[in-house]
Amino acid sequence: MSDIGPGPEQQETGTEPPAAPPPPTGDERETRQWAMFIHFSVLAGWVVPLAGLIVPIILWQVKKDELPGIVPHAHIVMNWIISSLIYSVICFILVFLVIGIFGFMALALATIIFAIIGGIKANEGEAWPYPGTIVKVFK
Repeated sequence: MSDIGPGPEQQETGTEPPAAPPPPTGDERETRQWAMFIHFSVLAGWVVPLAGLIVPIILWQVKKDELPGIVPHAHIVMNWIISSLIYSVICFILVFLVIGIFGFMALALATIIFAIIGGIKANEGEAWPYPGTIVKVFK
């Protein structure tokens, strides 16, 4: 067996690996948690009709003064809700051409994926704007 030396992952580069960010404080942890809830609340519409529209607004309005860090997340979610309503109207019109059915399926899938990714990113302290948001009423 020949010894060819340490692999690239074992070689010392002379630099230390980047330090992990400090753990969030109590208020920051709570802000991240509520921001995550706002993103995930969009999925409530799958259980109760219109809850995906109403619950994020309620969470935002109840917590916005106590935790101002959730406001960017609420704006992202509200802009997606408005955009998805516009997409829904377009899909409804296109249902008569059968294309709209696939549009509804794609919109449903995008909403689920975006809410999950947005919630995970929010829990990490990052505001992730949903791709495909065409309306930016809230900034």
